[in-house]
Amino acid sequence: MSFRRSILAHAVSCALAGMSMTSVAQQADKSLAPVVVTADPFGSQEQATILSPARVLSGDNLRDKIGGSLGETLMQEPGIHSSGFSTGSSRPVIRGLEGPRVKILQNGMSNGDLSAISNDHAVGASSLSAQQIEILRGPATLLYGSGAIGGAINIVNGRIPTRLEARPTGEAELRASSVDNASAFAFTADRAAGNIGLHVDGNLLRAGDYRIPGNSSVEGDGDTGRLTFSGNRENNLGVGASMIQSWGYVGASVSQIDKLYGIRGRDESSKIDLLQTRFDVDSLIRSPFEGFDALRIKLGQSDYHHTELDGGVDPHVRFTNRSLESRIELSHQPVAGWRGRLGMQTDGSTVQALNLEDPSESTVPRTRSNSTAAFIVEETDIGNVRLNAGARIEQVGRRPIGATNRNFTLGSASFGALWSFTPGYALGSTLSLAQRAPTTEELYSGGAHHPTETFDVGSSSLKKETSQNIDLSLQKTEDRLRWKGNLFQNKVSNFVYGRLEDISANPIDDMSVLRTFSQADATIRGYELDASYNLYEYGWFGRAFTDDSRGNLNNLGYLPLQPVRRVGATIGYQDANWRSSLSILNASSQNRLATSPVYQDEDGSTEKVTRGYTRVDANISWRQRIGENELTWFASARNLLNEEIRLSTSLLKDYVPQPGRNFIVGVRARF
Repeated sequence: MSFRRSILAHAVSCALAGMSMTSVAQQADKSLAPVVVTADPFGSQEQATILSPARVLSGDNLRDKIGGSLGETLMQEPGIHSSGFSTGSSRPVIRGLEGPRVKILQNGMSNGDLSAISNDHAVGASSLSAQQIEILRGPATLLYGSGAIGGAINIVNGRIPTRLEARPTGEAELRASSVDNASAFAFTADRAAGNIGLHVDGNLLRAGDYRIPGNSSVEGDGDTGRLTFSGNRENNLGVGASMIQSWGYVGASVSQIDKLYGIRGRDESSKIDLLQTRFDVDSLIRSPFEGFDALRIKLGQSDYHHTELDGGVDPHVRFTNRSLESRIELSHQPVAGWRGRLGMQTDGSTVQALNLEDPSESTVPRTRSNSTAAFIVEETDIGNVRLNAGARIEQVGRRPIGATNRNFTLGSASFGALWSFTPGYALGSTLSLAQRAPTTEELYSGGAHHPTETFDVGSSSLKKETSQNIDLSLQKTEDRLRWKGNLFQNKVSNFVYGRLEDISANPIDDMSVLRTFSQADATIRGYELDASYNLYEYGWFGRAFTDDSRGNLNNLGYLPLQPVRRVGATIGYQDANWRSSLSILNASSQNRLATSPVYQDEDGSTEKVTRGYTRVDANISWRQRIGENELTWFASARNLLNEEIRLSTSLLKDYVPQPGRNFIVGVRARF
C-alpha cells in the first residue's frame, strides 16, 4: 500500500510543528452548547429539526460511542442499527433500510466509496477523526439524491476551514482496547495564517482478532475464544486550507484512507485491502446578488479501489470507483414569508468489479453512471404552525460495457407541518414521495462474491423504486425533561431485494447460494420513542428509548435481516471535570423471518431465529487542566456482561457474533 505509517507520522509531525500548543481553556459553564445540524438546509439546532428528524453525536457523547466502523458507532441510536458484518465494515441500518437506500456523506458530499454495494465493503471515512456525526431523515434528504431514500449520515470533520481561529486549536486522542488488543491514535488541528485557515486531521488504528463468548457458529462448529479474520487496520490523513474573507471563503482539501480488514465467512474467509483518495473544493459567497443570502459551490472527486483477498492472501476481485460530484446551492431571502435553498447537483462515476482470476469476466461490468438533479427546500411560519416543503427532479443514466443501457427519470417531494399547540410541545407530520434508480450491481451483477458467499445475478430490466412515507411525531422540547415520539409507515413499490436460491447441488464457482436481484412491493412500519432528562446541563442526567421496525414483502413474507424491538436506558452524571454513565440495552429475539419459495430451511425460512440479548456499557472520564491546555482521561466497559450478541440485521449473524467484554482506556488532549 502507498500510504504507510512513516508517511503519516512525518505529515503529522510537520503539521503540528507549526502550531503552538497553547490556548486559553474554555471556562466551565452550567450549560452545554447547542448542536447545529450542518447538513440541515436551514442550519437548525438539533432540538429544532422536527420536520427533518435528526440526531447529532458530537463532543464527549460521540467519543464515548466511537467504534471500529460507522455502524458500530451509531448502532445504539433510536431507529439506527448496524449491518454487523465486521468491525471494519459495518454500515448503519435506518428504520430497516440500508445499503443503496442510506446515503453516507462526508461534509455534505457523497463519500465516493462502494460501501452501498455490499455489507462487506467499508465506509471510506473514519469515525475516529469526526467532529460530529449527523443522522438525517425527512425533507433535508432531498438535497442529497435518491440514495438517501431511507436517510442520510453526514460525517463532519471540518477539513475545509470556514472560520479563522484566534489561536491554534486542536485535539488528539490515544486509546487502547482489551477485546482485540487494539490501539488507536486520532488528531485534528486548526490554525490561521493571516486570512488563510489551515487544517490537518488523521488517525491510526491497529486491531487484532477480537474475543468472543462461546462459539462463533450457532451450530457450535466455529471459532472459540477469538474470531479469526476479524482484525482491522486503518490509516487516515486529511489536510485542507481556505481563504476566508468578509465576503465568504474558498478552500480545498485532500485526504486518503487506507484500510486492511478481515471478513470471517461461514465456509470461506477473506480480507479486503482498501485505498481511497479524495479531493474536495468548497466555497461560499455571502450576498452574491440581490434577493439571495449565500451562494455555495462544492466539488468532490474520489478515486477508490479495494481488492478482495481469498483466505487473506489470494486476490480474487478488484472493485474500482472513480467519481466526480458537483453542487451549486443558493439560499434566498424570504419571499412571501418562505425561506429556503435551491440548487443543482451532478454526479458521475465509473464502477467495475474485475475478476482477477479470469480478467475476461467481470463480477460487475465497467459501467458509467451519470445523474443531474435540481432541488428546492422551503420553510415558513404561519402563526404557531411551521410548514416545510421540498422537491427534487433527477435524471440518471447507466452505461455498461456489454449490457443494456438504462435511463431513469426520478421525482421526489416532501411536505411537513409542525403545530406548536402550547409552549414547549409540538405535533408534526411529514408526507414524502421518493424515487430511486436501481444501482449498477442490482442491474448488471454476474459473478461470485466470496465475502458474502453468494453468486450474484442482476437484472437489467429492473424498474425504479417509489417510496411513499408518512411520519407522525409528538415532542416536548423545553425544560429538563424532553421527549419525542415517532410513528412511521413506508410503502415501497418495486422494492429491489436479493432473492436467495439453493444451488449446492449444482454449485456455481464453489458458491452454494444464488442471489438474484428481484422486485416486489414492500411495507415497513415502526416507531421510536426517546426521552431525556437534563442532557444539556451539568448534574445528573438520564435517557431512555425504545424502537421497533418490521418490514414485509407484500404476499412474500417478511423482509430479510430486519431490526428487532429494543429498549435502552442511560443514567449518568456530568460537571466541569467529571462525566460518567451506565447504559443498558435490551434487544428482543427476532422471529419474524424471511422466506423464499426455493431456498428454505426445514421451518420454511431462509433465516434462523436471532436470540435476544442485554448489553451493559459504562463510561467514566475526568477532565484535567494543565496550564492553558486540557486533558481528559477516560475508561469504558462495553458488553460488560460478556453477552453473546448476534445482530438480526447481519448477513453473517449465524457465524459472526459481536465482540465480547471490552475495556477501553485512553487520554484526550485539547489545546
